[in-house]
Amino acid sequence: MAVRDSGSLLIGLLLLFHTWRAWAAVEVSMEDRVEVFRGDTARITCMYKSEDDVGGITIMWLYATRSGERQNIYFQDSNMKIVSQGTPFTNRINMSSSDASREVVLTIKDVQLADELDFICFVKSLTAGEGEGRTKLKVFETPKHPTIEVVPSGVSVTEDSPSKIGVCEVKNGFPKPNITWYRDKTPLRTIPDEVTVTSSRTIESSGLFSVRSELSMKVQKSDKDALFYCEITFYIPGGMRMIETSHVNITVFYPPTAVSVWVESPKGKIKEGDSVELHCHDNGNIASELAIVHGNDDYSLENNVLVLDNVTRGASGVYQCTSLDMDTLINVSGNVTLSVNFLDPAVVTPKESMMLAQGQELKATCNALSSLQTHTAWFKDGQEILKGHTLILKDATFDTAGTYVCVVTVPEIEDMETRGSLHVNVKGPPEIMKLDNTEIEVNFEKSVELSCVAKGFPAPDITWTTSDGKPVKATSHENTEKGTRSVVSVKVTSDLTVFCNASNDYGADAMTYRIKARGTGVIIAVIITCVLLLAILGSVLYFLYKKGKICGRSGKKDLTKEKSKKDNTVVEMKSDNTEEAILLGVNGEKQLSSDQ
Repeated sequence: MAVRDSGSLLIGLLLLFHTWRAWAAVEVSMEDRVEVFRGDTARITCMYKSEDDVGGITIMWLYATRSGERQNIYFQDSNMKIVSQGTPFTNRINMSSSDASREVVLTIKDVQLADELDFICFVKSLTAGEGEGRTKLKVFETPKHPTIEVVPSGVSVTEDSPSKIGVCEVKNGFPKPNITWYRDKTPLRTIPDEVTVTSSRTIESSGLFSVRSELSMKVQKSDKDALFYCEITFYIPGGMRMIETSHVNITVFYPPTAVSVWVESPKGKIKEGDSVELHCHDNGNIASELAIVHGNDDYSLENNVLVLDNVTRGASGVYQCTSLDMDTLINVSGNVTLSVNFLDPAVVTPKESMMLAQGQELKATCNALSSLQTHTAWFKDGQEILKGHTLILKDATFDTAGTYVCVVTVPEIEDMETRGSLHVNVKGPPEIMKLDNTEIEVNFEKSVELSCVAKGFPAPDITWTTSDGKPVKATSHENTEKGTRSVVSVKVTSDLTVFCNASNDYGADAMTYRIKARGTGVIIAVIITCVLLLAILGSVLYFLYKKGKICGRSGKKDLTKEKSKKDNTVVEMKSDNTEEAILLGVNGEKQLSSDQ
């Protein structure tokens, strides 16, 4: 009984001791993890509570190896502070403390990937026991910008299995980055026989991760317009970040499902003689052959273009362009209808020329066959005289004669026209076009040009004669639409009458020119008078000079002599009709010749 009591007491004391030790243990608090970029400085804080003063506290920092062993890196008590030698942290750690807040901070410089470990803070009190806490150090490295490369040769929709689309790659990240493929903002996951995403990673010598992802899929025609890219996600201190590659298109080869063929030129309606350019294009993106068929004619294309030169109405019809896929032997086609408009030569009835008698009536028509609506007009001497197909000439005169041109145009097509002509002759005796004035005055010994125009059919013969019956040779003679025109040149030496005579099988006509020679006697009288006046003036000047009345004869002469002294200078005038000579003094008085 006594032994049992003694044992129970001992157990009780032991339990009480351990309870006191648990109550009196040092309380240590630390963060679960501290995150930093590689190369940065990490700060790990350890906070503790103890009844002992600082002098009774011992602090140790340790790290746990990947095998689970503990390695001491720092020791501190009231007497010493020791950094453990020979550890990866010997030269990179520092410890600071705050006595008031009971806080110690371990600083690790130039953090490396290998520093991603659990760090332990161990605190021991002389009276209150001991305690510890731990923090996991996480290290991060931002990867390089990702790249994307698609297959340069393109992908065909006719492939039976998924084809390689491209590769995305991101290098030198930590922890390992993740790659996700997207097609137009839709993520792509592996689907059997449809989509395959294969990823691989590489650990570089630096310990960083590089990741490569390859996309293969069965493409459709719509993928030609799709944008493919990769999204890379990776962790950083405090969270996660995302970056994207560039967005790229892929080349998709697909057989055509439709063919378009059209007239590229000319724009608008086509006429005979035009050069027509047909273009053919299919909606495929694969090697195919294009050809055009028109009736029994096959045409090969050059750069998908067919040129038809100088087309005729026979080129009208349906042109079928066919595209043949050489791989699948699938062919599709498209059609275009070509309409070549035409305008046949104008047909004038009656043809070419007509002979009318004066007063007769003529009806002529002009027609041209065309594929489009036409417009017809008649012209004479360049002036439009009538609109319509039918020309009616009533009560024919010589003015009716001439060439009538029929012009047929197609208003819908510029410069599309044809022409025909009808020459009309009106038979009858000549009619000379009378002039308002046939009386002409011409200077003596001058030449004058006379003209004469005579209408009639057959074309009249024109001759010229003078009043004395002498013929005059024409200088020019021509037949025109307005009649026969003849011109002569006559030299005038006296008053003259010239006749223009026109004649043909039906009769004759004449016109008279009366020419008056102007100025024969008057001119001679004027010339003689001028000669006499010049002789008188010369004689007066000579005698004045001799008498010294003109300066320069003698400097001693007195030019202011009295006027009462008469000059003896006289001019002798003689006449063929009298023997008497009349002498005139300079002062104008008459003197007989004996007085001289």
